[in-house]
Amino acid sequence: MRIKERLSVLQFTNADVRGGAEEQILGLLRGLDRARFTVHFVCPPSLAHLLKPDVPDDVELIPLELGKVSHLAAAVRFAQVLRSRRIDILHSHMFTSSLFASPIGWLCGTPVILETAHGREAWRHGWKASFFIDRIISRFVDRYIAVSRANALYLRDTKRYDPRKITVIEPGSDFRRFETAWPPDPVLRESYGIGADDPLIVMVGRLEPQKGHSVLLNALPRVLAEFPRTKVALVGDGSCRGAIEAEIANLGLESAVKLVGYAPDMRDWLALATFTVLPSFHEGLPVTPIESLAAGKAVVATAVDGTTEVVIDGRTGLTVPPGDPAALAAAICRMLSDSSRREALARDGRDFVLGNYSMSRMVRRNEDLYQAVFNRRATAGIGTPFATFSAAMPADGASHGRRS
Repeated sequence: MRIKERLSVLQFTNADVRGGAEEQILGLLRGLDRARFTVHFVCPPSLAHLLKPDVPDDVELIPLELGKVSHLAAAVRFAQVLRSRRIDILHSHMFTSSLFASPIGWLCGTPVILETAHGREAWRHGWKASFFIDRIISRFVDRYIAVSRANALYLRDTKRYDPRKITVIEPGSDFRRFETAWPPDPVLRESYGIGADDPLIVMVGRLEPQKGHSVLLNALPRVLAEFPRTKVALVGDGSCRGAIEAEIANLGLESAVKLVGYAPDMRDWLALATFTVLPSFHEGLPVTPIESLAAGKAVVATAVDGTTEVVIDGRTGLTVPPGDPAALAAAICRMLSDSSRREALARDGRDFVLGNYSMSRMVRRNEDLYQAVFNRRATAGIGTPFATFSAAMPADGASHGRRS
């Protein structure tokens, strides 16, 4: 294998919803240096439909459903893509994607195979929690990207991956969007029945159990007893929408809580927010508090995983234990009662995230990792076992044009 001036990179996910990991993928698709890399993106058709308007025109977008062992035709198609595009770097996002993509890449002789682990997998139960399959798949992966120091420890200590394979690259945000203050939209506020002087707490996150919406809802009666004009906007969508609507009704919170769905531009809600809250049960390293602080809004969050690397208690925000409505209510009341403290946390937090979590930094560190791992394999003359398998695969031809 020889050193190349321009590497062909394929980003892969089999997720079917748009969340934080997908925003980071978009950041890579937009930001990778085209003088050094050609860029391809494979994802399920449903996600391709959601992301297509935001995928750069020079990125080849290939819709492909590859998420089950029964998807044999898709596996063959994926192998054809790797071979015909002469992919140098296969970069999968989350284990469920790497589970299918990494062995195929290994069989096809793809020089470098990477996986970004975007967080702890709390859905693991029974034999899946043994991580036996994960360690088998790790034989096909050259390097793991952890999104936080906590995530790296999870990969090392819980999954028992080789620590020499783990690199921490924190996620980023495009801070150009926050260079100037975003004007609050009074029409948006009025359309949801939020008074001009009502404190507004904004929670941004998918409506999924992980995010802890129920904890926030159960904290609100205590908050409203002290600050009865408080309103809460839940920004995002997901599978738990019906359950959350039912819980809002059961708690009698219809006038205080607004379910606003997916927002194409989060700045609209951050501009209206008094502060934001993130009561998650687990996270990799969430982008929501990064963007909240970049917009000059303080954060109340749970002290889980990589969240504490951004929301530093007493310095850039307030943190509480996960799953504790009383503690969350107390922190929210502290934030509501002390505007000078809230503003100081927001100011210090903004300085902190602008210096540590830019999208350009995240992209640059991925680029450097791509190049370093590829060059190391090339100069060492390391081939990939079963590389000749690709020669047995039928050529794909040019069945996919740009942005198919």
